[in-house]
Amino acid sequence: MYDIRKISEDVLYIGCSDRRLALFESAYPIPNGVSYNSYLILDEKTVLMDTVDKSCSGQFFQNLEAALDGRNLDYLFVHHMEPDHCALLEDVISVYPEVKIVTTAKSVALIKQFFDFDIDSKVMIVKEGDTLNTGKHEFIFTTAPMVHWPEVMVSYDKTDKALYSADAFGSFGAINGNLFDTEVDFEKDYIDEARRYYTNIVGKYGPQVQMLLKKASALDIQTIYPLHGLIIKDNISKFVEKYDKWSRYEAEEKSVLIAYSSVYGGTENAANILAGKLADRGVKGIKMYDVSHTHSSYVLSDAFKYSHIVFATTTYNNGIFETMEHLLHNISAHNLQNRKVVLIQNGSWAPTCGNAMKTILENLKGTEIIDESICIKSALKEEQLAELDNLADKMVSSIGN
Repeated sequence: MYDIRKISEDVLYIGCSDRRLALFESAYPIPNGVSYNSYLILDEKTVLMDTVDKSCSGQFFQNLEAALDGRNLDYLFVHHMEPDHCALLEDVISVYPEVKIVTTAKSVALIKQFFDFDIDSKVMIVKEGDTLNTGKHEFIFTTAPMVHWPEVMVSYDKTDKALYSADAFGSFGAINGNLFDTEVDFEKDYIDEARRYYTNIVGKYGPQVQMLLKKASALDIQTIYPLHGLIIKDNISKFVEKYDKWSRYEAEEKSVLIAYSSVYGGTENAANILAGKLADRGVKGIKMYDVSHTHSSYVLSDAFKYSHIVFATTTYNNGIFETMEHLLHNISAHNLQNRKVVLIQNGSWAPTCGNAMKTILENLKGTEIIDESICIKSALKEEQLAELDNLADKMVSSIGN
C-alpha cells in the first residue's frame, strides 16, 4: 500500500524511512533510524526529486506510481549521487523510459561509474545559474561541491520559494508521522541529531558549506526540503545560524567537554574530580564521555559544540589507548578547529600518550593546548589535587566565566 504525504497543492512527499538499519554508511549508529526523502512535483511537467535507498525500493515505487496516477514522469532531478539517494535511478528509467535526468556534468561521470545504462541520451546537464520551467514552477540550479560530494547541486523553486538542499540541512532519524519542523520541539528533539549528522557527514568541508550559505543568502527561502530528516519551515534562520557556526568551527557553548578512556578507573577518577572542580567554579553544562562506551560520532558532534575539550587517556602499547586514538583521528579527519584543549595522560611505567595526542591535535588550525602537564601514574595521588585545582582555575579563566 502506498504512503504519500501532501505537502502543498502540487508537491508530494513519497520518501520512506528505515528503522532497521543499525549503522548509516556502515559507520554511524542510528538508533532512531533514518529517512530517505523524495519529492514529486505535479506540474505541467512532472518532476521527481531524487530516489531513495534500495532498502525502501518496494515502498518507493508504490508511492511513485500512485502519486503519478497514470501520468508520465518527465524529469528526475539528481541532486546527489550517493546510493542512499540514487540507488533506484536505473530502475526508475526502466519503468519511465522517457524521463530526462537533470543533473550536473560531474554527476554524469558518477552515474557511469555506478550504472551501465546509456546516460548520455537521457541527461539534461545543468550548471550554476541554469533554469528550468515545468509550467507553474521555475527552478534555478546551484552547484554545492563537497557538500559533501563534488557533484552535488541544489535547486531553488522560485514559485514556492523552496530550496531542495540535497544533504545540506539534513538529520539522522526516521520520519515518525511528523514531517515538518513545526510539528516537533526543534531545539529539544531535533538539533542534536542534526548536528551529529552535519559534523560526521559534512563537517570536514566548512569552507564549502560557507560558499553554499552565501549563495543561499541571496534567495528568499521559505521552505527547505532536505534528503534526510524533517522539512524545515519555521526554523530556517535558526538552522542557517547553526550551519554558519559549525562551518566556521565556532563553538556553540562556552563550556567543557571531557572525553576520557580508562582501563582500571584511574583516568576516569581524575576526569570526574576535574569535572567537579570546574562545576564548583561555576562552569555549567559540562559534558562527559567514556569514549570506550560511546560511539565517536556522538563525541565528535559535541566537540563541534563545546569551546573547551579535555582529552584524558592512558598509555597503551607505548601509544594512545585505542578508543581514544580512534576518536582523535576522527576529530582530525573532520577538520575541527579553534578549540582550547587540555591533555591528561596516564601511564603506569612509561606515560607516553600525552605527546602522541599532542601530535595529532597540533595539526588542527586554531587549536590551542592550554595545559598538558597532568600526568597520572596508575592512580591520582593526594598531592596532585593541587594540580587539578590549578588546571581548573586556568580553564575557568580561559572560558571567561
